[in-house]
Amino acid sequence: MLIDETVAVVPAPKKRLPRGTIVGLWALTVALVVLLIITFLPTSYVIQRPGPVYNTLGTATAADGTQVPLISVEGAETFETSGSLDLTTVQVVGNRERTPSWFELASAWFDPSKAVVPLASVFPEGQSSDERNEQNATLMVDSQQEATAAALTELGYDVESSVRVVELVEGSPAEGVLEPDDVIVSANGTPVADAETLREIIRAGEGQPVELNIRRGGSDETVTITPESREIDGEDTWIIGVTLIHDYEFPIDVTIQLDNVGGPSAGMMFALGIVDTLTPEELTGGENVAGTGTIDAEGTVGPIGGIRQKLYGARAAGADFFLAPESNCDEVVGHIPNGLRVFATGTLEESMTALDAIADGGDVADLPTCTGAAS
Repeated sequence: MLIDETVAVVPAPKKRLPRGTIVGLWALTVALVVLLIITFLPTSYVIQRPGPVYNTLGTATAADGTQVPLISVEGAETFETSGSLDLTTVQVVGNRERTPSWFELASAWFDPSKAVVPLASVFPEGQSSDERNEQNATLMVDSQQEATAAALTELGYDVESSVRVVELVEGSPAEGVLEPDDVIVSANGTPVADAETLREIIRAGEGQPVELNIRRGGSDETVTITPESREIDGEDTWIIGVTLIHDYEFPIDVTIQLDNVGGPSAGMMFALGIVDTLTPEELTGGENVAGTGTIDAEGTVGPIGGIRQKLYGARAAGADFFLAPESNCDEVVGHIPNGLRVFATGTLEESMTALDAIADGGDVADLPTCTGAAS
């Protein structure tokens, strides 16, 4: 090989990146840094996602870890059941102590089974997680009582009820007059067997003093309270400022065992489970049915939260049919998972009618659905 040592070798100049490319790389770097910072910033939202599903005809885990019937009855004949009557739940990711990251929120936003909701809508300002859990536990106990009353009334049992004061609103007319655990026997001479009767008497008086006969510590007393007008849900109404709960005297003993679940939304499914347990006919006909909805002693089914997440939770658990409160229909339309049939209901009787059709394996096309929600 011949080499000319008189020739100097000069390295080729490095190619510079185009100005646009450099600007783009810097913009990408800045964006990644900002995204990383935002990921760790606190948010004001929480995530709702499908929670556990419980078959009211099956078993639940007791506090000692053993499996016990979710619904058990003493004092009446019970019957074997089949299929499932699933109550659905919603889990909340986040609380006031720790909210989801922006990355978690973005991921949930594109998942149809999840919902991103304002923190304050789940955890009101000034309410701790422990206080919220305690409130939900109270609502669960109340819903079980209402469900039992509705089911036994539907089956022809006589159920006696009374109205008891749970809490007084600070600064309200009732403060200093009524006490927690007072039982309201009558108002203006009219027997009070439920909270709505008391509300109607107070509203009808339009601010006139209300004479209440109460039972306190085993003795009867008479007190007088002058209601005041307050705006509730955009409407002016007359109130005395008490939180009430129904106490029932049941002719048979019904026990509902379900720990670590709170809120009132399982009421309707509890009622259906009780009816199925106490009747020889199988309400489901062996089918897998899920549902949700509050219920009162008269059998009225009310709205609940997280209906979309409950639909997806029901389908994932194997349900083919779902009973939804008709008052939640606007949230149901367009959000039904494939393979799930959803029927609207407003009362316990309507729910049982739907189950009759499902159990018979007949045509369910005539059952009420949310507009556009039939699948």
